[in-house]
Amino acid sequence: MRQYWVAPVGPFNTADSSFSTFTTLQSVSQAPGIILPANLLEVGSEVRIVAMGEFSTTGTPTLQLGLYYGTTATALAANAATTTGSGAASWPWRMEYDGVVRSVGTSGTINGQGVLFFGTSLTAWTVSPIPLTLAARTVTIDTTTAKEIQVGAAWGTSSASNIVKVNDLSVTLIS
Repeated sequence: MRQYWVAPVGPFNTADSSFSTFTTLQSVSQAPGIILPANLLEVGSEVRIVAMGEFSTTGTPTLQLGLYYGTTATALAANAATTTGSGAASWPWRMEYDGVVRSVGTSGTINGQGVLFFGTSLTAWTVSPIPLTLAARTVTIDTTTAKEIQVGAAWGTSSASNIVKVNDLSVTLIS
């Protein structure tokens, strides 16, 4: 008989990451990355991901944020590029995602959804579902190889003043 539990997936990061001067989607996660080992997930496993951070801007660039499995090409949940407020200074963001593994293997699937809290000022935010469409809730994943869980971001305008930080990324496996 297998024993089931709720457990955080390490390593646990204690330092913020900070990225600026880019416009293409890239990982902005803390190092070292959180790795889901090969063959750990099984049908019915639930993966809970929580990430939070802040962003600062010059002007009103767009910012896309998302949670990714393996590479930034495999979005578990992401928003569309959102126009930020002008001159944001450490405005908060937070993403929460819950996904349930529906099948395993090189073409396994996970079905999930979450929410993005996106700062509209230092003390307020707007809330939207992630992913944005029903079709994007079921994602093909390879469960047979180790994969990193990442926070990805893309700015609409490259500037040293357009900064996105990740203060925390946690992954909990419920199986």
